[in-house]
Amino acid sequence: MIPQPRLENAGMDAWLVRLFDTIDERNMGWITALVRDCERAFGEWLIDVVPSYTTVLVQFDPLQLDNVEARRLLQQLLAELTPDADDETAPVKELPVWYHPSVGPDMARLEQHTGLSTDRLIELHSGHCYRVFALGFAPGFAFMGTLPEQLELPRLDTPRPRVPAGSVAIAGRQTAAYPKASPGGWNLLGRTPARLFDPHSKGLSLLQVGDRVRFVPVSKTEFERLGGDSTPMKES
Repeated sequence: MIPQPRLENAGMDAWLVRLFDTIDERNMGWITALVRDCERAFGEWLIDVVPSYTTVLVQFDPLQLDNVEARRLLQQLLAELTPDADDETAPVKELPVWYHPSVGPDMARLEQHTGLSTDRLIELHSGHCYRVFALGFAPGFAFMGTLPEQLELPRLDTPRPRVPAGSVAIAGRQTAAYPKASPGGWNLLGRTPARLFDPHSKGLSLLQVGDRVRFVPVSKTEFERLGGDSTPMKES
């Protein structure tokens, strides 16, 4: 059951709806339902709605709707909010991954940390169906969870200045794939050839909040056939 939600002022044109205090996959039904209800209720007044692990940021046009009215509308939506059912039969988006030390240099660190073999680590990472909790950090970067407890590993003490596009990584109880080359401090396990962000596509991001995602191991040959860049990771 959802606890008492809190409305936090985020400026004259936005409210932050805090639904939960802890990250949990069971939060997603409430969050996706509120996003949908906000889109319906605010209509043309809505500028943006940004879901996250435990919150939903609602930004509106202050020239058409003042702050007090927006708060009242959100209170009404929250009073009537019903969570979306967790449909385990819903489609799963699959991301092919080439797991290899040349593109996943932190696999050895994970082996040492867990005492598990490479094959077992790959089996654990690819054997779980993840939910997209939030998009952020970079366009198309999807924060996914919850990672199996055996794979929990803290971020690097010092972020890398450049992580190649497509790098599949873990940090804490989360996993993600870098949509473009960028700095990053997550632990790299492999690389996907999937195009995670396309500014010319309708949805822009391949993955959306609430999506169910599974990583599928592929060979180097298949990875390259799908357009993946197998250039080894260069550590500075």
